[in-house]
Amino acid sequence: MKLRLFFPQILIVMLFDHTIHAQEPTYKQGVNIFIETGVTQPDNIPTWYAPMVAKPYAPVFEILATKGTQGRYYQYTYALTIKDMIKWHGHDCEGTTHAANSMKVAFEILFPDGIIDRSVIKGISGTGPCWSDAVAFLTGARLQYGNLGFFKNKEYNHSILLYRTDTKVAVLATWKKGINNIPGEPVVLPEKINWTTKVNMQDVVALKKEVKNAKGTPTPYQVDLLRFYQWTHVNDILNHPLHESYQAKVIEDFNWDDWVDNTKSIAKPFVRSDTRLKNHPYREKPVLDIK
Repeated sequence: MKLRLFFPQILIVMLFDHTIHAQEPTYKQGVNIFIETGVTQPDNIPTWYAPMVAKPYAPVFEILATKGTQGRYYQYTYALTIKDMIKWHGHDCEGTTHAANSMKVAFEILFPDGIIDRSVIKGISGTGPCWSDAVAFLTGARLQYGNLGFFKNKEYNHSILLYRTDTKVAVLATWKKGINNIPGEPVVLPEKINWTTKVNMQDVVALKKEVKNAKGTPTPYQVDLLRFYQWTHVNDILNHPLHESYQAKVIEDFNWDDWVDNTKSIAKPFVRSDTRLKNHPYREKPVLDIK
């Protein structure tokens, strides 16, 4: 059981060596709330659809949620892994792993104490459900609330942008050049990997052009080979520290409408109510006197 103190503004400045003007968070860990982490066992037992969770650098996410539909913060986090994400998404695919890994490096900036507060995050992804499902699952962002969107620029389709509404910090995260394998799509941040992948990415790109062509007729062998390449690739990546394969950048002067495709958003989103009372005061006595 771990108890972590929360000093996000100081740590973000140290990481990026420039000033980020951020508001105070909605709670102060160790001051007006004490949140205990590491109290649930992450599901990192490998299985046929999630062998990658046993790899040394498979991410674990400590999630902070609110109680019920109108409740305060829980005082504990629960742990999530890629295995949980796969079961929710519906199948294992390389996109779920890449999205999880990208979000992990973004969360390290947004929540340096490791406590991911679902009540304060907005997210933007590509239109692929592997990516948007990952954002929705880990952050609670939803289209109907207006806090989940899709990138206006399609070159960012395999990136993720997370915005923390209480500290006003936005982080763009994506893979590094060398593990990317989407035909015709650039890597939108400048870094490259410095290790050698087991699978040649040019072979994957060429094979995807055949297998993913809606009008194509791939052979049964090509279909199976692509799956094997993708399976090998994500397991290979998680044998390396995530920062060797993924990169993130704080977006200065972030404006949601500059990044999101509003034609794919709900024009009049619903007001989110489940977090409204998250900081509501407690009763003076835990049990009312009965007369």
